[in-house]
Parts: sequence; structure tokens; C-alpha cells
Amino acid sequence: MVSRLILFVALGLVVLAGCGSDAAVSGAEIERLRAQGVAPDLIYLVDLPGYELAEQSMGVINEEGFGAVYASPEGRQVELRVDHGSFGDDVCQGVPVHNATPLDARVTCERDDAGWYRVAGDRHEYVSVQGNRLLKLNGRVTEVSRDALKAAVAGARHAVSDGSGTPEPPRTPVQRGDLPTAGDGAPNNEVGPGG
Repeated sequence: MVSRLILFVALGLVVLAGCGSDAAVSGAEIERLRAQGVAPDLIYLVDLPGYELAEQSMGVINEEGFGAVYASPEGRQVELRVDHGSFGDDVCQGVPVHNATPLDARVTCERDDAGWYRVAGDRHEYVSVQGNRLLKLNGRVTEVSRDALKAAVAGARHAVSDGSGTPEPPRTPVQRGDLPTAGDGAPNNEVGPGG
């Protein structure tokens, strides 16, 4: 009886350890993102209490940027977008806040130690510049607090190794035996004996 109790407690701790927003991305998911064209240096994660990374939402934005949605059990959503670029006080009010309604809502900006806090219509976001990378964490004003956005963007971290591990093998084209060396390059579909 005691051994069963210990087993249930241990299983409960394992399940609880998996909860929270301290998300990790599997190697297979990283490879899927790279195949879509996401630059590995743009794959970031944030910790946002009360929200979980929706892995199926992760994908490419723009040319090679990264986007992901964090969702709460109640259906609230916060969007992370990372791309190469720059940002400053001179453009803060001129760049629309993503998904803000109405579309022509006036943008207000406030600079602090985490980056730029921006509000337009029903949405607000934090914008942070890290080197040549631009991170934006955006949600509805009524669904996520400014402090939560600020803490999450300030603690943003790479989901991909910095390259100090095993290097990726060089990519070489697959050699196909059915392509002719002369002509239009169409596969050789000649029927052989018996076929």
C-alpha cells in the first residue's frame, strides 16, 4: 500500500514538473522550423506565467523570422515575433502595433530598461532589440499585464544552441541514379526487360 502511494506521489510530481511556461523545443521541431526557412538565431522562447507555448503555432514570419503563440487555459493569447532588424525612438510611433484594432489606432511609446512599451487600440507589446534581432511580445491589454510582458521579453532566451555543440554535417545534394547526363534532365523511365 505504501509503495502505491509513493508511486502516485512520484507520478504527480512528474506531471507537475511538466507544467508551467518554461517551454523547451524538441530537436525535431527545430528541424521543422529550419526547413520552413526560420533562421536558427531567431528562434527564441519566453517564460510567461499562466501561458503555455502552442508548439503547432511556431513558424516562419517574413523572410526568415520566427513567430509563436503562447496560450492560457482560458483561451488568452500572447504572440512572440522575432526577426532581424532595428528599432528606435524615431520609429516607435510610426510602426503599427501588430493586430491592433482599430487599424488606425494611435501608437503610444514609452522607453524603459526592457525596451519599448507600446500601446495601440486594444493591444500592447514590448519591443526589445538584442544585437541585430528584434523581439516583439504582443497581447490584448485586457488579457496580459504590462509587467508580465516586460518580464517575459527581458528573460527571452535562444531555443537553439549557440553552436558550441556538435556541428551540423555539411549538406550535399542527393545523388539520383535515374537522371540522364544529357538531354532535358527528365528521369529515365524506360521499361526494362519483362516490364
